[in-house]
Amino acid sequence: MNSFDGLGLHLGNLARLSQAQTRSISPENFTGEKGQGGRATEGTGAKAARELGHGWKLSPSVIIEAGSTFELANIAGPGAIQQIWMTPTGVWRFSILRIYWDGQEQPSVECPVGDFFASGWGEYAQLTSLAVCVNPGSAFNCYWEMPFQKRCRITLTNLADADMVLYYQINYTLTDVPPDAGYFHAQFRRVNPLPYKDVYTILAGVQGQGHYVGTYLAWGSNNAGWWGEGEIKFYLDGDEFPTICGTGTEDYFCGSYGFEHPVKKIYQDYTTPYAGFHQIVRPDGNFKSQTRFGMYRWHITDPIRFQRDLRVTIQALGWRAGGRYLPLQDDIASVAYWYQSLPTAPFPGLPERDGLEII
Repeated sequence: MNSFDGLGLHLGNLARLSQAQTRSISPENFTGEKGQGGRATEGTGAKAARELGHGWKLSPSVIIEAGSTFELANIAGPGAIQQIWMTPTGVWRFSILRIYWDGQEQPSVECPVGDFFASGWGEYAQLTSLAVCVNPGSAFNCYWEMPFQKRCRITLTNLADADMVLYYQINYTLTDVPPDAGYFHAQFRRVNPLPYKDVYTILAGVQGQGHYVGTYLAWGSNNAGWWGEGEIKFYLDGDEFPTICGTGTEDYFCGSYGFEHPVKKIYQDYTTPYAGFHQIVRPDGNFKSQTRFGMYRWHITDPIRFQRDLRVTIQALGWRAGGRYLPLQDDIASVAYWYQSLPTAPFPGLPERDGLEII
């Protein structure tokens, strides 16, 4: 009897057959039900298809009105999200993605859509990794596997003053899910500016068993020098001092020596399967005066496991005269990604819209 559940796919098991069922939600099939795609009689493509009729791309996208929330998916389990693709318009920081597991009122994912896809600065930057890809022109792709037992609900809230257009597709499977499968979580935070001598908190307040699988940082430098001397620290299960203590910001993101090109002596961007320094927003010589960076680190082969609780911090540290460290007051936003057992502990409230704005 075939016991493979169709989860955890990779090249080594892709040939295995299973009883898992493939489903997909998009504006052409809002429920993902079998045989229900391409049956729309109205939608954002109706005018363009007026001479072709039924089945000719009548509903390829949705319009999310200003100030409203749209339900992208409501799926009865057991099953797993296996890929998400979307192309949101407008201000990405003002579009809030939320994912709810198994009927919880507390979201397990709550994050501006751009930051969730490692694009916090609202500008396109190519990203090619195993977990997240960003492709031209604004194609956001997520490959985190997200299993659930009872229900998955996904929403997108438009905080902007203008309506947004969204093309999207959520690919998932209906299948048995192992009882020890954790639930995917992602939490956004932002501080601007970081108070002098404060340590930036990436994640805190997590309760339950799980493992940490990724970090994205959108870092805006508010000074004229190097900003990445700070250490990232992971406090596991009641640690007073961290169990894991890094040696520098660029070291954690699998770079070295200031992300500097060894010949050109300038920042060198890179994007790899597990880590990257993929975005450098340079001053334009006019009003865009600050340098801003995007970087990611996925702990896919080295998840950071915890049994009861987890706290993650990073220092903002540069240099001052006399070879002394300088605590910085930078603009730092982050997304922490992890799996854990339910229930989900309440998240800190998202900043108000002005606190989300890139300024």
